[in-house]
Amino acid sequence: MGQGQKGSSDKTEGKEKRHDFPPPEDGHKCRVCRFPLLVALLQLLLGVAVTAVAFLMLAISPSLSARETPHWAGIILCLVSILGFILYCVTYLPDERTSMQFIAKFLYFILCTVGLVISVLVMAFAGHHYSQASSFICEQAGQDCVCTLDKEDPIARTFVYEGVSDCEAITGTLTLYFLLQIMLNLAQALVCAVGAFIMWKHRYQAFFAGLQIGSLSTQQWQKV
Repeated sequence: MGQGQKGSSDKTEGKEKRHDFPPPEDGHKCRVCRFPLLVALLQLLLGVAVTAVAFLMLAISPSLSARETPHWAGIILCLVSILGFILYCVTYLPDERTSMQFIAKFLYFILCTVGLVISVLVMAFAGHHYSQASSFICEQAGQDCVCTLDKEDPIARTFVYEGVSDCEAITGTLTLYFLLQIMLNLAQALVCAVGAFIMWKHRYQAFFAGLQIGSLSTQQWQKV
């Protein structure tokens, strides 16, 4: 009798310990619920928009510098979004038991942070050039447009924009593009910040991460 009661109590304890395991994930969940697809999609759209506006600015005058036409920033952010789509396609495991998933999530977090820094830099450059272009005094010189900040100052810096047949493109259209770059990169910075935060939250807050301890017959999960 004693052995029978002991055996039944061991079975009961084994059932209770088996309930300590984290519940398995629903394999039929939609993938959109597993990873915020909207973040990667917004990064792609905004990256394309930043690149398109940069090339439109470059079409005004080929003498514009890389800081004034940040197509490089848009291309980098498009690459970040592509990595987000790759991460979306990777089979999800909450404790990151696959090296592929861990590397993809780590790279996406790093690149989102880099994208945030790049967007802030582009906003700073665009804001500086917007304030300059808004104060330009321009004159037509053949096929070029010569602009200064102070016409009365003989040592004032002169900006020469080649291939511009109408200075209105510098004082009007170009300033509008600078303002558009500020707004697009502000939105891109916010999206990259959200993407980096989601990766950090999924790793350290929302998802179960622990060590499996104990013998094979009495396995338990302990939060670390």
